[in-house]
Amino acid sequence: MTAAADNLAAPAPGALVLADGTVFEGETIGAPAPGPGGMASGEVVFNTVMTGYQEVITDPSYAGQIIAFTYPHIGNYGTTAADAESRRPYCRGVVVRDLARRRSNWRSDSDLDAYLARHGIAGIAGVDTRRLTRHVRDCGAMPGALGPAPDDAALARLAAEAQAEPGTAGVDLVSEVTTAEPYTVGDGPWRVVAYDLGIKRAITANLGRIATVEVVPAGTAADEVLAREPHGVFLSNGPGDPQMAGSVTTALGDLLGEVPIFGICLGQQVLGLALGGRSYKLPFGHHGGNVPVRDESTGRIEITSQNHNFAIESGSVPGVDETHVCLNDGSLEGFACRDVPAFAVQYHPEASPGPHDSRYLFDRFADLMSSYWGGTRRPNGTASRLGGRADG
Repeated sequence: MTAAADNLAAPAPGALVLADGTVFEGETIGAPAPGPGGMASGEVVFNTVMTGYQEVITDPSYAGQIIAFTYPHIGNYGTTAADAESRRPYCRGVVVRDLARRRSNWRSDSDLDAYLARHGIAGIAGVDTRRLTRHVRDCGAMPGALGPAPDDAALARLAAEAQAEPGTAGVDLVSEVTTAEPYTVGDGPWRVVAYDLGIKRAITANLGRIATVEVVPAGTAADEVLAREPHGVFLSNGPGDPQMAGSVTTALGDLLGEVPIFGICLGQQVLGLALGGRSYKLPFGHHGGNVPVRDESTGRIEITSQNHNFAIESGSVPGVDETHVCLNDGSLEGFACRDVPAFAVQYHPEASPGPHDSRYLFDRFADLMSSYWGGTRRPNGTASRLGGRADG
């Protein structure tokens, strides 16, 4: 039996308390939270994936949030460095029903409990996650706090912490997750500058098939991007409120029409705002690997991976064709500009975890760059003797 199993044999009582006072009892797992009394607070959301818990936990889009997994059995195949989507987890906490006592997979190098502890992430196991999910679904995503709860006084402290937590609306979370310095990945023929709003490694891997990708901080100005002479600009996923990613939205005003642009998730939201659209917060967000989306041009249904609490209001973005819609709630899932080379989707075509139905969108980005530049720029980034940019 592993050390993790020994720890689970004598669990310490813990609890998750929501801002409305609802209490969910369990046992503490992972690391003691950095807050007073070992408490961690954040916006509580639920994710419906059955596998891929490590990829979810390490997705920077979860900055500021506590993740509750709806699937009851979590941790059975352990963790491995190869499956991490970022340099560390940015979520505030993890909630599960049944944490596996033993990991069983030849790829694993650690169990989930030890992984959380190593990265300073607190968690609660033994929670009635079905009840929690129904509560969040009915009442909406809301702040919560988790930590040790040996007595009523500790529960009262958790309740106060939950009520003091601001949530994600109106909070700048992109600055917490973006890279401090530019770096380059991939060896594809095109040259792409990718804004890191919380980019995942699976995204850079997919972009790297089609381009040499320079990942830049979220605050990079448009003139700095254009000075790199890219064939295209990519806007990544990321956490929180798109209204708080103002520097990127401002830069897009100077990039639109100058270079092809592809955005996903938060990237769609900031592109929508730059084009004059309106954003809003969903009741409990889309978090999972099984969300059906319809391509309006073909009628084709894609099963998609999603993770966002905000969206762009359908009908609010001028000059675009709305290309994709969520079949669960009718929300906008994609659009393409009519007059400039730019398109975006709200979901995650790289998945990880999730189905691969939408990975063709990276090739669509390559096609857009090829069509736009035509014969005026070679894929390696050098200008041709033809001079001038194509009008495509």
